[in-house]
Parts: sequence; C-alpha cells; structure tokens
Amino acid sequence: MALKDKLDARKHQDVVPVRPGEAGLSVIPGTVLERPAPVKPPADEENARKAVVQSSSTSLAAAKAAIHALLVERHADEIDISDREGVRTKIATLTEEYMRTSGAAVNRLDYGHLVDALLDEVLGLGPLQPLLEDASVTEIMINHPRQIYIERSGRVSLSPVVFESTAQLRQVIDRVVSTVGRRVDESSPMCDARLRDGSRVNVVLPPLALEGPCMTIRKFSRDKLTPEDLIEVGSATADMVRFLRSAVRARLSVLVSGGTSSGKTTLLNILSSFIPPDERIVTIEDAAELQLRQDHVIRLESRPPNVEGKGAIEIRDLVRNSLRMRPDRIIVGECRGGEALDMLQAMNTGHEGSMSTVHANSAHDALSRLETMVLMAGAELPSRAIQKQIASAVDIIVQAERVRGGARKMLFRFRQTGLDDQGVAAGFHEATGHRPRHDQQLAERGESLPPSMFEPVAARTATAG
Repeated sequence: MALKDKLDARKHQDVVPVRPGEAGLSVIPGTVLERPAPVKPPADEENARKAVVQSSSTSLAAAKAAIHALLVERHADEIDISDREGVRTKIATLTEEYMRTSGAAVNRLDYGHLVDALLDEVLGLGPLQPLLEDASVTEIMINHPRQIYIERSGRVSLSPVVFESTAQLRQVIDRVVSTVGRRVDESSPMCDARLRDGSRVNVVLPPLALEGPCMTIRKFSRDKLTPEDLIEVGSATADMVRFLRSAVRARLSVLVSGGTSSGKTTLLNILSSFIPPDERIVTIEDAAELQLRQDHVIRLESRPPNVEGKGAIEIRDLVRNSLRMRPDRIIVGECRGGEALDMLQAMNTGHEGSMSTVHANSAHDALSRLETMVLMAGAELPSRAIQKQIASAVDIIVQAERVRGGARKMLFRFRQTGLDDQGVAAGFHEATGHRPRHDQQLAERGESLPPSMFEPVAARTATAG
C-alpha cells in the first residue's frame, strides 16, 4: 500500500476519547478528634468537571484528526520516512497553523504530545511507539484496543496506553505484518511476524479473538547480550559459560530447552556467538529473530500459504534444502514438528555443532518431545530407533527456566534457597558432580576443562578445607 493511501486511511479512523478514572474519597477517624471528611462536590459540579475533561480529550482527538488530514492533503507525496526530523517539522508547522486558524487553546504540554502522537502515527506504530522505545519494557500484550499490559523486570502491569479505536489497532497490525510480506484477515485470523529489530509478534483477529484484535510483542534488546551479561545478572556462572563456549567450539550439537519466555532464543543467540567466524552458518526460522554476530550467515524464513492456500514453505523444506547449501552448522530457531527428524538426520550426517530450541519443562521432557515430533514427521520408525537417533545426534541439552520474580536461569543446577525482599528467587548454581561424556572430543579440539568445574559446591568446599 502506498504511503498516501495509508495516510488517507487514517483520516477516517474513529475517535474515542480516553476517560480518566475517578479519584476515591476517604475519611480518616481519630481517637479523640476526627478530621472532617472531605466534602464531595455537588453532583452538578462533578458532572461539569467530567464534561470539561471529556471535552478536552475530544478536542485533542479532533485536532489530531484535522492536522493529519492537512498533512495528507499537502505533504503526502513529499514525506520521506527516513527523515524523521523533517517530518516532525512539517507536523509542527501544521499544528501551529491549525491552532491559529481554529482558535483552539492547547497548552505547551498537550502541544508536544500532539506532535509526538502524529509523528508516531505517520512513521511508527501509533500509541505503541513509546512502549517500543522504552528499553525497560520487554513484552507488550494487547488484549483488545482498550487494554494493554506490559512486562518490566519480569513483572506484568496494566499500561495507561490505549488505542483510540479498533480501526487504529487494525492499521498498526496491518503495517507490522505487511512489512514482512505476510497477511492477516478474517479468512486467516492468526499470524506470526516480526518487527524490524527482530522482536517477535503474534496476532489473533476476530472471530477467534472475541473482544477485538489482540497482539503480543516479545521485544528483543537493541544491545546484543554477551556471555558476560549472563554472568552479571546471575543467569549463569563463569564456569557454565566457559563450558558452553568449549562445547560450541568443539562442535557438540546443542539443544536449548525451556518453557515459554524462559530466554531460549536469547541464549541461542549467545551460544551462536561462540562459533568461529570462518564457518558457514544457515539459520532457519518461522519468523527471523536470531541476531548472529558472524558475517558468513545465510538466514532462511518459512512462508505461509497465499490467499489461495498454496505456496507455503515449511521449516522441513528449508532444513532439507539447507543440506545442499554446504553449511558447517545449521541453526533451527525452534523445533515444533516434523522438522525435528530432518534436524536430527543433519546432526548425524556431518553437520555437527548444529543447534535448535524446543519447548519443554525439563531436559528429560525435551527428549520425550523430540521423540514425539519425530513421529509427527510421518516416519514409521520404532521408538527404539528414534531414541538411538536422538542419543547419537544431541550432545548437550541446556535447560533454561524462568524462576520466581521473572529471572531467567540456566540449569547447571540452580538451587533455590528462598526469595529476596522483592519476591525474586534467591539461590546459586552448582555442578551435579557428573563430567560430560565428551571429554575426549573436547580435548581433541583443544578445549580442556578442569575436573573441579564439575564438582558440587559441597565437594569443592571439602577439597579446599
């Protein structure tokens, strides 16, 4: 859709003012003297106050729509999306002109909000733009146009941000999915997409979503996390990071397992940073989210069916095709179905050191899930044969877990000792006492690790004493 058509479409969006909540009144009695209760204003005065607030919100919304119409009329063909300051200048000029000609009284604070809101409408994602630019917000959950929850530091809270109308939310959704060549409508009401920075987006429309369009955005950090960041926030210890670095360099195949929002993709990004820069990597995903640091990388993304229900390219197709692309390593963003069989076969036929993620509550569950997904491929293999295939292909399972308070932990083994004052899980990582079976392979690749790294904390303390 051309920019002018998008701008024209926004002129006709509904305007629904936001009504602020009413402040509660309370009386605090004393033992001897009582403070007088606050005097509630007469009903007429209270209704008049509400009318003023509602009128102000309606006036700002009307001003926004009118200025937007002027922008479309005069500058639709001149707007350069990459020139943010230039667009802001045009909007500010039109806003001042509107205030002069209409006689509208807008204070300086509302004027700034008005210009910012119009800029976000033209170049960004409308009301969501401030949340997307807030680095402390890690997830945005839109239940319906009037209810948006956000996650900060692992805690979920209701945001004051709302959409003016269902039409405005639909415009934002259409803009997001169209940028990655996908579509979502009543005939295909579910869609996975991504933002330009790689943030994950899921959309569900009516009639599946009963209260209106809903969208979930899993934001990715603009600054790529490093292994040192994992150590700093307590998600891993220096020994754990050293072991994983050695495992990746020694070309051990790694499966990252964990529940929803446990940090699997983030961890996969960090593990991939240990791959030597001279190796050829092929990444395969439903929606491209991985952010590899190497240059020699080919990124593949699956494709949903078109309007006629044809032309779909599945993850399985991409995994099979990647084998003809001379990869040193294959990284599958997430195994969800029959592609697990193709991934295991690739690991067993010369593509050692490949990686993937899987949803599971424990490392043992991850193995069971892999077996189930292999059966989903339609291969009539006995359970024993599948288990041998898994045992031969997967060298290491890294279990990621989200503990109380929202913190993510990698389990060498995380021993939780309680909760701190903020209700966040407190504890420490420790080894299990078992050395990896791949000692010889690690040594052959020059990755020798001290035996003490795998001793439990109690054993280390006793040895030191």
